[in-house]
Amino acid sequence: MIGSLTGMVETVDASSALIEVGGVGYEVRMPSADLSRVHGGMETRVYTYLNVSQDAITLYGFLEPAAKRTFLQLLKVSGIGPKVALSLLSTLNPNQLAKAVADNDAAALAKAPGLGKKGAQKIILELKGSINLEDIESGAAAVTTAQPEDKGSLQVVEGLISLGWRQQDAEHAVHEACAANGIATPLAAEDVPRVLKLALNSLDRGI
Repeated sequence: MIGSLTGMVETVDASSALIEVGGVGYEVRMPSADLSRVHGGMETRVYTYLNVSQDAITLYGFLEPAAKRTFLQLLKVSGIGPKVALSLLSTLNPNQLAKAVADNDAAALAKAPGLGKKGAQKIILELKGSINLEDIESGAAAVTTAQPEDKGSLQVVEGLISLGWRQQDAEHAVHEACAANGIATPLAAEDVPRVLKLALNSLDRGI
């Protein structure tokens, strides 16, 4: 079992990152929020889960141990597979998801693509009491200290969304703009206008 990877990010797309470790490139599917925090050329560590099915062997990764723990809890729910679990963690962070379960907020969970209201209610029924909100909050706080939020990139993504672009397309365009032009992240305030322009140009060209 591959529990974690530490290596160089080669490329990032809308659903996964390619991480090179010791000359081997691992394609890792990650939540959209985690993908927005990595870019080509940076060193990173991801906490992984290897899923083996009849059709494929897929590696899922998370920047925070709390996200991986939540992902594994979701897989224990009958009828919830890795794709839906990842969709949930792309819609809600671990803290938000735990709070939705604790508050019986099926509507918040049902916002995840591929889930639906019945699936959301099943998650609440089977996980209520098993997801510890305090543990997730403390874990998230520790990771935030080690890996500061990239507010600059989030600002660019929000700007692109306000112009009518989808979130996934906007995040991908920001990744590509930073990687192709050697712009470091977390994004400095003075780089925000430049990255916004570069990302908008790439989206207009359909890259």
